[in-house]
Amino acid sequence: MRREMKLGRVSPRSGHVKSAVLFLHGYGADGDDLLGLAEPLAPHLPDTLFLAPDAPEECITNPFGRQWFPIPWLDGSSPEDAAAGLAQSARDLDALIDKILAEEGLTPAQLAVVGFSQGTMMALHVLPRRAEPVAGIVGFSGRLLNPEALASEAVSKLPVLLLHGNIDQIVPFSDLKKATDALLAAGFPTDAQVMEGTGHGISPQGLGVALSFLADHLPG
Repeated sequence: MRREMKLGRVSPRSGHVKSAVLFLHGYGADGDDLLGLAEPLAPHLPDTLFLAPDAPEECITNPFGRQWFPIPWLDGSSPEDAAAGLAQSARDLDALIDKILAEEGLTPAQLAVVGFSQGTMMALHVLPRRAEPVAGIVGFSGRLLNPEALASEAVSKLPVLLLHGNIDQIVPFSDLKKATDALLAAGFPTDAQVMEGTGHGISPQGLGVALSFLADHLPG
């Protein structure tokens, strides 16, 4: 059964929705955590609608935040709980994307997904398995879950930009190369960028690279 997600929204500056960016937040945060990125991006993407859902589960370690799935080493959950949470949230996110496209009158090629940390994990898990490719994925500070399954399960080989701080103490910087190697081996057009001197966050330089990617891959 699909779980409803609260959805934050920043309308396009032009008043005309010609594309959309869907932000997927990290563990323990909520949609508002990333929706603020619309402010620096919007002047350069005037026809773009920005959307940010709250993940469907209350965060085990932070009752004021949300999670896409539990993380055993952080919250004491079991691997089985984590796998079940991922599977259910993947279905929820899939349904949310379908709903957004239908309600906004957009094609998949008019939608890009920007994830941070656990949100990146969700984007890299869900989007390649959808029937039609979206415009692209921007993934900050995350990892590719189950990389060994990607090549056999991928349906849509969409463009991917991965960015990671080289002093990240939450999600190891080494996950950037692991994800990039697996995506390239599976046939995804993939670029990886190092955010120098950055921990588990988004640097101004990284946001600039992300903006260029979005401007190149979204229509208009």
